[in-house]
Amino acid sequence: MSAGSAKWRKSTYSGGGNDCVEVATNLPGVVGVRDSENPGGPAHWFTLSQWRAFIAGARAGEFDV
Repeated sequence: MSAGSAKWRKSTYSGGGNDCVEVATNLPGVVGVRDSENPGGPAHWFTLSQWRAFIAGARAGEFDV
């Protein structure tokens, strides 16, 4: 995996602001997440199963405050 090959994108729900995260889903077997305000900063990498579990939890409201 080369993080330099990552194609980052923001959710269409972000409203165009910079106070959100970006994801990279174009690399085999991993999903990257980074702070859109600091694109040169660190990225966090997750396996596809970890990412799917997170998305399922978010859709189910597990992280609602």
